[in-house]
Amino acid sequence: MSKAKDNPASFAPAGAGKTAKPKAPRRASREPEREREADSAATATKKTSARRERAKAPAKKRPARPKSVLAEDMLRRALEAPTPRSRALWARRGLATRAQLDRTTQAMLLRQLYLAYYEEGRFVQAAAIAEQALTLDVLPDVAHQDAARAKQALGDVEGAAAHLRLAARIGPASRKAFHYWTLGSLFYLHHRYAEAIAAMSRAARWGTTDKPLYHGHLALARLALGQTVEGIGDIIDRLIVAPAGNGYGRFVLGLLALHAGRPDDARRWLEAFVDRTMSGRRAAAIALRDEIEAARQALARLPAD
Repeated sequence: MSKAKDNPASFAPAGAGKTAKPKAPRRASREPEREREADSAATATKKTSARRERAKAPAKKRPARPKSVLAEDMLRRALEAPTPRSRALWARRGLATRAQLDRTTQAMLLRQLYLAYYEEGRFVQAAAIAEQALTLDVLPDVAHQDAARAKQALGDVEGAAAHLRLAARIGPASRKAFHYWTLGSLFYLHHRYAEAIAAMSRAARWGTTDKPLYHGHLALARLALGQTVEGIGDIIDRLIVAPAGNGYGRFVLGLLALHAGRPDDARRWLEAFVDRTMSGRRAAAIALRDEIEAARQALARLPAD
């Protein structure tokens, strides 16, 4: 037997006698992915830190609107309010701003609240608000008129008359006639004709554009007291063409027409007065409810058509 057969090593492949090192499998490099992960972690950390810093820092507030501006906005809303309830709501909010309101804005807010109470028939509250407005000394004669209207609605004739006298005393010349006439109207409706004549005579002296209305109402007071009034037809003619002849003047015209023996004109003017007043603002209907009742009583006395 040959030596080759006796030597087992002669049958092994070349290099079999050496120990071979295993080769590692080829893998794609993870370096770019690791870098992206590191960047994402760093970004997240920065965002978290920024949020924490913002949370610690005091919040930036928008500059607050001055309270006086807020009150004026509430006044505007009250003036535009479609109902007494909403008018009262905005007026109270304006008064509750606790701002250093100027007296004019405060007085206007109080007047809107007064009107809301008056239209709702809350005359005690309305009178109190009007008297509160008097302390501001902004258009005090107007505030006296408001207080008088509320007092009259409560049946307090003396209280209403006291406010109207003050309104006539302190009011400007341009409004004195109106205040005296309102006082005379109050007395006329409560059958105090002598006092009505005195007040309406002053109204006629101070009056300008509405003088025909004051003369007409004065004539009614004199007729009610039993005095003779000449030229009722001329008084009617002057009032017909006056601006006031289309408003309250229709009430006066209707009653004058009754004294002049003109029932058809009386009916036409009194019905027009009632219809216009009842279809207008609720405040006017409340303020003139005594005149409306007097007009209806006069219409009931007229002969049927």
